[in-house]
Amino acid sequence: MQPQQPGRPATPGLPTPPSGWPIGSYPTYAQAQKAVDFLADEGFPVQNVTIVGVDLMQVERVTGRLTWGRVIMQGIGGGAMLGLMFGLLASIVVQPAVTALFLGVVGGILFGLVSSAIPYAMMRGQRDFASTMQLVAGRYDVLCDPTTAERGRDMLTRLSL
Repeated sequence: MQPQQPGRPATPGLPTPPSGWPIGSYPTYAQAQKAVDFLADEGFPVQNVTIVGVDLMQVERVTGRLTWGRVIMQGIGGGAMLGLMFGLLASIVVQPAVTALFLGVVGGILFGLVSSAIPYAMMRGQRDFASTMQLVAGRYDVLCDPTTAERGRDMLTRLSL
């Protein structure tokens, strides 16, 4: 049996907490990524480095107000695209191809209308806005294997972000 490498999970695929010593802490992921890229460019063994998001937050960004008009238009647009895809596939075997495309788009529009209007109607005005969700961190720590952590920390002190 091989010994477990630091920072690597004992069972692949199962979530495990990161291990290692902190060699840098950055307010954005881009800065942490730049630090690791710098280490790689300098020949540091980056296979022993982990970027860890700390103080995780779920952020919901409101993108706009939902109205019946917007819901219906989004349903038509999404359904038409889906129907066009199915129509193109069906046009391989159905002749004339224009019929397959037409039926695919019409069927897609109907499906899009129903699949967007029913959930919106069931909300009964309790959520009249569209949004996107993100998982973000308050800071990003760069961790390293203890055997090379001091060298990595010294190298990162030369980096100006």
